[in-house]
Amino acid sequence: MSLIEILGAVLSALAVWLASRRSMICWPVSLAAAGLYCWVFLKARLYADAELQIAFSLYVIYGWQHWRRIKKTNGRIRVRHPTRRTLLNGLICGAAGSAVWAFILARFTNDPMPITDATLTAYSILAQCWDTMRYRETWLLWIVVDSAYVALFISRDLYPTAVLYAGFILLAVNGYRLWKPDPPAASPS
Repeated sequence: MSLIEILGAVLSALAVWLASRRSMICWPVSLAAAGLYCWVFLKARLYADAELQIAFSLYVIYGWQHWRRIKKTNGRIRVRHPTRRTLLNGLICGAAGSAVWAFILARFTNDPMPITDATLTAYSILAQCWDTMRYRETWLLWIVVDSAYVALFISRDLYPTAVLYAGFILLAVNGYRLWKPDPPAASPS
């Protein structure tokens, strides 16, 4: 356990809480947390998760700009509902990404859990993509992914991070509750 891990955990929890409230400030807080966790995961030899933090940083920059353009007059973002096909395509892409990334990790790194690391990374990227697109279903995917991450982090002795991800599960449940799609706009008569 390090001060960097603890600070990363606090900022990550704050970022998810802010996102569940549809607050724009979630993005700079997420960016700071991703930088700290990139370092933590490199030290723990969780290479896919370290690279995931770099991908998150890119999504944060994109999401920040994307949300800024689509906020409502009250400053909150509009929630969207994807089609079933969009959801299925995303899940299939996550599986494909998992397979490719697991092969790379198993062949070229000393990652102790390449399949788990790759699968959680691929589906985290998908969840972040859905978050950026403002899909309510992002929270359901985060519940599943974060549950698996708790076990992974306990196995790697990253206890503050395991506690953080257990908290993420609760925040994701709350995010799903709060992110109700906006009703369709009434057409003028």
